Amino acid sequence: MNIYTKDLVVLSKIDKELDSYTPQIEAINSKIEAVQKKLNELNAKRDSLNELIDSNRAKINAFELQIKELKDKLEEIKKKQKIVKTEKEISSLSTEEHIAKDSLSYNNEEIERLNGIIESKEAELADIQEQIEATQKELEEVQKSVEDEYKAIEESKRSLYQKRDEQVRSMDPKILSFYEEIRKWAGNTAVVKVENQACYGCYMKINDKAYSDLIKGEEIVTCPHCGRVLYIEVDGETTEA
Repeated sequence: MNIYTKDLVVLSKIDKELDSYTPQIEAINSKIEAVQKKLNELNAKRDSLNELIDSNRAKINAFELQIKELKDKLEEIKKKQKIVKTEKEISSLSTEEHIAKDSLSYNNEEIERLNGIIESKEAELADIQEQIEATQKELEEVQKSVEDEYKAIEESKRSLYQKRDEQVRSMDPKILSFYEEIRKWAGNTAVVKVENQACYGCYMKINDKAYSDLIKGEEIVTCPHCGRVLYIEVDGETTEA
């Protein structure tokens, strides 16, 4: 195997190992995200309940204001009833009084109904608040529990990044650029082994000439089908590319 291909195989394995931490980090993040999502949902429920309670209290205030106005109106009607003389005036005042009393009764009933809703929602709110506090505690515990996992991963990644930097510094810039271009679309399969004359990137059989060049190991060989860099591994050791 030529030196350029050896460099690419080494670099590819380092990159593959670095990227292997991605699912581990995602798994750790998912633990936190799951609890955070639960907390966000509880906070949204709490805010919604508070809005509903505030809205109903505002309605009660409006009904209470109307009740005051209706009572004032009834007092005024009583005063007028004492001085009116005609049947028409008496009938008109009687109708106004009846309407005012009905409105007064309705407003009182609505206040009672709204107070019942508020009482129910406040009980629900208290339960939600308990859940929020428990979930906040759970989130803190999860965050604390994954700190060591994060640290271990970051330490391993730092070591690998150091190896990668050393490897990159020792490589021909053109070869490195060539590798990075392939890696843009092939990811961790930019450099793959060949077994049974088949590329392990696209799993297609390579032609005899490409395979012969690969065995000679005098230059970098790419798959004629997918363009990945190829190498041959024998007994666990890379011997071609």
